[in-house]
Amino acid sequence: MSNRLYNILLVIVFIPVQCFGQEINPGPGYQMILMSNPALAGCEGVGVMRLSYLNAYPGNNYNLHSVYFSYDSFFPVLHGGAGIYLSDDYLGGIVNDIRGGLSYSYFIQVGKDLFINAGLSASVFHRGFNFSGAVLPDQIDPLGGVSYTSSETLSNTGTTVFDLGSGFLFIAGKVFGGFSINHLTEPDLSSDGTSDEKINRKLFIHLAGDIDLNETRNLKIRPLGFFGAQKGFISGGLGTVFESNYMSVNAILLGNSGKNVDIQTGFSIKAGKLSIYYNYIFSIASGNNLVPLSLLHQAGLAFSLNSVDKRKTIKTINLPNL
Repeated sequence: MSNRLYNILLVIVFIPVQCFGQEINPGPGYQMILMSNPALAGCEGVGVMRLSYLNAYPGNNYNLHSVYFSYDSFFPVLHGGAGIYLSDDYLGGIVNDIRGGLSYSYFIQVGKDLFINAGLSASVFHRGFNFSGAVLPDQIDPLGGVSYTSSETLSNTGTTVFDLGSGFLFIAGKVFGGFSINHLTEPDLSSDGTSDEKINRKLFIHLAGDIDLNETRNLKIRPLGFFGAQKGFISGGLGTVFESNYMSVNAILLGNSGKNVDIQTGFSIKAGKLSIYYNYIFSIASGNNLVPLSLLHQAGLAFSLNSVDKRKTIKTINLPNL
């Protein structure tokens, strides 16, 4: 089968399978969570730069890649945290989704041991196309070849939209959690104004805690869970992270309303201010027989760039290393 025919079939069949509702699903890790909940900006109290790379359906030549960059920190003058992020989803050589945004989180103490962060994000979403390698239906020969003359042309013109999101983070002792609502403006990515590609609002809830095993060696178990809902598509997961001063491992059971059950396993290694992590998601059961066993490889780095003087009324947390 020619590469052009292969690419158009990929866009029609596999890209909708990979999407989290209407977006690429980065998995349940905290390295990219700033895009999901702006209230987490600066929550660790230090400036952290994160770089991530994701490869969906690895080993199958589907050409589905994503990269992510973010930086966030606590700023005393803002009495909260602020961050910036940029992501690029490259889908089959045809669709390119670029998103960049700013997040701000205001830190509030509402009780002796209860702290709340209220966050807001503003972002720009651009969807671009490159149909130079695409094949239209009337170009497909019944015998498997391709006829390069088509009666239809496709425009490479992209669409750029503005978006907003909001969220909250609660910290009580060794437990923290939050919720957010993204795509408040429900931006429309369709170029003709038909609203066929409107991104619906998405609810995201997450919760995690610490169970100390050995405080001297900083050994702990960190159970966690998350839930997401977007226009009838529901997903969730439960798992745990086992952490020490220098290394952590995780295992998380995932499921969604598409009758998919998956598992994420991974590890993180810390050396000074640098952390290196790797996660692998694979399918256990699926309601779609097109889904392969290997779903996602994710690798990345996190740098703690500077220390921040924290006020006594500010509560910070260490995010799970996954």
